[in-house]
Amino acid sequence: MTSTSHATDTMEETLQIQLSQPVLQLGSKGKAVEELQKLLSDWGISTGPIDGEFGYQTEQSVKNFQRRVFLEENGIVAERTWRVLYTGAPVDMPELSQGCQGELVKKVQRILKSTCDYIGRIDGNFGAMTESALTSFQRRYEVAITGVVEESTWRALIKVK
Repeated sequence: MTSTSHATDTMEETLQIQLSQPVLQLGSKGKAVEELQKLLSDWGISTGPIDGEFGYQTEQSVKNFQRRVFLEENGIVAERTWRVLYTGAPVDMPELSQGCQGELVKKVQRILKSTCDYIGRIDGNFGAMTESALTSFQRRYEVAITGVVEESTWRALIKVK
């Protein structure tokens, strides 16, 4: 006999419905914009009034949110932005470890610098100093101490304000 959890089924159905939201950008109006503004507010990001009007302030709030969760900062709310808004977790993120380079490494270094874990130059090179800072961060945030930025570490990193 197989049993399924109604709560799990309902949560998955709800997420699929929520993710069928339209693409929103400057000038958009309506219930979906109200939902966006409420979600941003729930994340602690001010959008101004929850009025269903996607104006300049909402666009800036979306960009701030996108920066915080490692998405392209374009102010457009498409599928990936909706997914992060609803799930509270970064989506489609690569694993970063020693030897990796680039903009994502710089973003991680900036966060680690803001938490006083990283004291090096923000250079986009994931070396021994970045790994050491990351393990310190992982220890304090009670994430598996691996020295690698993987899913649980990405989740912890987006919680840093």
